[in-house]
Amino acid sequence: MGTGKIGFQASLATDVLEAGRCVGCGACVAVCSYICLQLAQEKPVLVKECQSCGLCAQACPRYGFSHVALENFVFGRSRKPDEPFGVYLRLAIAQATDGRILQTCQDGGVATALLAYALKTGQISGAIAVASSTEKPFYPRPMLASTFEEVLGCAGSKYVCSPNMLLLADVCKQKNAQIAFVGTPCQIQAIRKMQAAGLTRQTGCLSFLVGLLCSGCFTYEGLMETYIHREKGMDLRGIKKINVKGKLLLTTAAGVIGFPIAEIRQFQQKSCGACGDFSAELADISVGGLGLDGWTLVIIRTQKGEEMFSGAEKAGFLRVKALDTGDKALDLLVKLSEKKRKNVAAEKVEG
Repeated sequence: MGTGKIGFQASLATDVLEAGRCVGCGACVAVCSYICLQLAQEKPVLVKECQSCGLCAQACPRYGFSHVALENFVFGRSRKPDEPFGVYLRLAIAQATDGRILQTCQDGGVATALLAYALKTGQISGAIAVASSTEKPFYPRPMLASTFEEVLGCAGSKYVCSPNMLLLADVCKQKNAQIAFVGTPCQIQAIRKMQAAGLTRQTGCLSFLVGLLCSGCFTYEGLMETYIHREKGMDLRGIKKINVKGKLLLTTAAGVIGFPIAEIRQFQQKSCGACGDFSAELADISVGGLGLDGWTLVIIRTQKGEEMFSGAEKAGFLRVKALDTGDKALDLLVKLSEKKRKNVAAEKVEG
């Protein structure tokens, strides 16, 4: 994964931006010591002469990325052929016990419950997560949540890529900060790549990574403004929750309205086709709904993840059920994981 001291133009500008592979995570901007880069319209742009420090290339999850190398860095081994959704210790189905979480969460509220537990027990001082903009409904706004109320305000999926990485440099400057990070597979990849490269200034404060299962993000202009607002004539402020479970499901005061997935695929972020990771395989814990009603599928991957999950269960923050071998959620997890890997393989062949 070594990239040496290579400039932005010779690395990311050519192999990532021009190739249409940039996910807008903001990792390159977060690590730029010379503040040469800024994020504009979800893409990095040079705002002054690049000093060729090579840090952006070391952080980008789409440049010189080796999943096998990072698996060995995180787990001490790479996944086996019979591990279609990555290395893990165990699987479970869980649900938050707090009614306030259940009223606002996406599915079972496990990510929110884990953060609430970690905050209350002092295992973290805050969590980098995603809230919604007060001006644009469901437009993602990265934030450092340091209270239960702030964590609760980040509950629920936005389905639009959020540049959470931009907060890393400032957050890790805080004295004795112990921060959890909640993000998509590509963001987890960026953090692990930065950790493996020894970029402790931006990652030294991170103590726990929660990965979100993800088939791909949408553009806000396409999904929210063009499709939902203009084509379907819906007031964005009247939508309480957005979910994707075989259909696009919009929860309003009048109930749940469903639309065909085929109608919104055109608004998916094109760069998501370069990602072969559906279940955030490099996280400490991965979570997602996967067709479950009011519950969350949990993939516990590291010992740190096991300790956090078991602690939350014992403290009464989670109710947990075992996942049976023939469970539909498990079948869907395998199917979607393999589908995303095949998409990347097809892209490499075509490229």
